[in-house]
Amino acid sequence: MRISHLSLRLPLAAIMVALCLVVPALAAEPTGDEIVILHTNDVHCGMEDGLTYAGVSAYAKEMEAQYGSDHVTLVDAGDAIQGGPIGTLTQGGSLIQLMNAVGYDIFVPGNHEFDFQIPRLMELTDQLDAQVLSSNFLRLSDGESVFSPYTILTYGDTKVAYVGITTPESFTKSTPAYFQDENGTYLYSFCEGNNGQDLYNNVQSSVDAALAQGADYVIAVAHLGVDEGSAPWRSTDVIAHTSGIDVMIDGHSHSTVEGQEVANRDGEMVLLNQTGTKLSALGKIVLDSDAGTISASLVTDYSSRDEATQTVVDSVNQEFEGLLNQVVANSSVSLTTVDAVSGERLIRNQETNLGDFCADAYRWALQADVGLINGGGIRADLPAGEITYGQIIDVHPYSNQATSVQVTGQQLLDALEMACRNLPEENGGFLQVSGMTYAVNLAIPSSVVTDDKGNFRSVNGSYRVQDVTVGGQPLDLEKTYVVASHDYMLLQSGDGMTMFQGAQVVKDRVMPDNEVLIQYIRDGLGCAVGDVYADPYGQGRITLLAQDQAEEGSQPDTQPEQPTAQPEIPEEPADTSTRTYTVTAGDSLWRIASRELGSGLRWEELYQLNRDVIADPSLIYIGQELTLPAA
Repeated sequence: MRISHLSLRLPLAAIMVALCLVVPALAAEPTGDEIVILHTNDVHCGMEDGLTYAGVSAYAKEMEAQYGSDHVTLVDAGDAIQGGPIGTLTQGGSLIQLMNAVGYDIFVPGNHEFDFQIPRLMELTDQLDAQVLSSNFLRLSDGESVFSPYTILTYGDTKVAYVGITTPESFTKSTPAYFQDENGTYLYSFCEGNNGQDLYNNVQSSVDAALAQGADYVIAVAHLGVDEGSAPWRSTDVIAHTSGIDVMIDGHSHSTVEGQEVANRDGEMVLLNQTGTKLSALGKIVLDSDAGTISASLVTDYSSRDEATQTVVDSVNQEFEGLLNQVVANSSVSLTTVDAVSGERLIRNQETNLGDFCADAYRWALQADVGLINGGGIRADLPAGEITYGQIIDVHPYSNQATSVQVTGQQLLDALEMACRNLPEENGGFLQVSGMTYAVNLAIPSSVVTDDKGNFRSVNGSYRVQDVTVGGQPLDLEKTYVVASHDYMLLQSGDGMTMFQGAQVVKDRVMPDNEVLIQYIRDGLGCAVGDVYADPYGQGRITLLAQDQAEEGSQPDTQPEQPTAQPEIPEEPADTSTRTYTVTAGDSLWRIASRELGSGLRWEELYQLNRDVIADPSLIYIGQELTLPAA
């Protein structure tokens, strides 16, 4: 466990000599004045993932035994109650029960806390034993915070303020309609305006108020993230435009950030910590007022479990065990959201076979011309073998409703352009498609214009989305098409897709999103997912064109790590001669290997043969010349 130490309120030159030490989690002897703040974020119903809730509870009790129960605080930075089958089936209720069992003291809502709508969130927060904080979630009717903006806890003679911050991306990364009245008028604000300045001002106001009330330290507990696409509302943006914060506990981007030092607007260093997702780590902040230091670290290796908490977890699991373990289908292939080689997530910035599968399911179920599904709406993989009801809900946990609308080709093009505006960076609104193909020219900068809530307004320049086809024919901007997806996108402008507002509804909320997948497997595929989805990189529906064709052959300093286990490659023939192949639209290494070498499983052979020109096996480009074994 690496621990970053930061001296408190010292000149910048002294701060820059802060030490990064490798020490055991429990090595330091307490002086009696240390304050320990443990934190999680983006658990997404992962109660038995990673360290597990029982592990978090055990570690917290261990810290209480060492430092004193009145010197340990447990904090969650949002996105706790949604993201798994039990969260979906209980609308977050069972997760609140579990958080109470773990013993959380402070909770800040993330964007997915709003997925069951605001009245349900208010019910859940009333049931939660922890204090709920959010400085910037305001009612527009009176300008007041819905939850307390901050709280001050006293540890002996030391006062620590906790300021809650919820991402303004909640408008588009939950459901926009949930924040509006029946006429579409917004009832709430996240201080999203003025290119981030409204958020910075709001946070600064809460920090100043806490300091005026005698706080010795200020801990920001934020669900903001560090992704480029979240600017200007990232945790690093807030730090850079404020002063007085000592530590930023973060969430939202599912990033692992351990004790990163970020300069505030006065040049003073603030420690930034984030634990990833699904309890892959537990954050630990130690404040030592006598020594004048703060340390920030991540606990990743801890095996103890609290029996009382585990009993509650087991009880919740047993309640739903029969339903969630029901087998609904079989799959001969793994359907994935990640890169087959590196393990990095792909579903939010390029095509995958699970993206194809889900989009196909919507198009099939609603008999539409086009099926669309946002990458952020696909939350888990489907491994080969038996597929259970619980696994299907893991993929689609939101209970959005399958819907189809009639739109013009221009609206469809605008949706693709909006979805691709952040490429090559991730975007939860990136569209996986069915019944259509398209290419994205990454050399063209995005000219999408959005409002201060992140909603689409227009395209003010060249389109980077090109060569769009529907049903094998070029997209006609004047023609109307039937598009199938879910109500989140088509009716409620989820992910900022306002171009669909007012579209004629063809089929209105016909079934839940997870039921779409089940019916497609059962009735469309005969209960068996087969080789048509074998290529993990999809079927060539989405083509990413190189940012700079002159750099096609460039290599990174290091090659991607290889997985520990790879598909068995057939023994090479004695003939070692080669031939040249030119990549065409829709190609992937899997498809080339299947067509040219007789088996898609030989894709790694192609990768190894072309490592001098392929940096990432999931990214090959039209016109790129590859070396193939002789026929």
